[in-house]
Amino acid sequence: MPIISIANSKGGAGKTTLCLVLAQAIADAGKRVLILDADPNRPIQTWASRLNDRGTSALSQLSVDGDVTESNIVDKIDAARETNDFVLIDLEGTASVAVSYAVGQSDFVLIPLQGSQLDADQAARVIGLIRQNAKAYRREIPFGVIFTRVNPAIKPRDLAHIEQALAENKIPVFETRLYERAAFRSIFQVGMTLQELTPAIVSRPEVAVENALAVAQELIDRLAGEIRDVA
Repeated sequence: MPIISIANSKGGAGKTTLCLVLAQAIADAGKRVLILDADPNRPIQTWASRLNDRGTSALSQLSVDGDVTESNIVDKIDAARETNDFVLIDLEGTASVAVSYAVGQSDFVLIPLQGSQLDADQAARVIGLIRQNAKAYRREIPFGVIFTRVNPAIKPRDLAHIEQALAENKIPVFETRLYERAAFRSIFQVGMTLQELTPAIVSRPEVAVENALAVAQELIDRLAGEIRDVA
């Protein structure tokens, strides 16, 4: 089953939000999904606790494991392969041994990137780590950059510049962006899934649901392509 790591060594890139909304979209489609919360702050574990406190079964297909450490992450990944359709790993926002282990075990690494040069520089470090692990494990480790927290109304000049640089360096970039939506923040605050949100809680939750589904579909399409390439 696909192991997908979400990695960026810079905090605030939208890594945890991307991981959670992807997992919710895939689970809502009927797939069994496990999130390994390897971020020391355990933000997704905290969200899951709030969800459970509400006594909801909104996403019976989604589970979260927050007991992930440098010493057990490889064993956790191996065990998760056997019982889940998808495993998503929310990695810590710094370069570490645990990040390297997870990348080495991944079928795909998703790199969230805001439209700033600082984010782009840190994303380049993650790409370097992926390529280093690919050499060490003697296999290709597919990856893709996805722009996150994008303003749906305007396209800043910095974003256009970074897009051009990525294209010139032949870095794979998702066509779908994860937009800046209040609903993506609200799920953490209220301990709900995107699908549970209503207009009384946050404006236009259905737009956020559609955005999450579009990102999930592109990820699945890219995974299918990579699997065919290997086969």
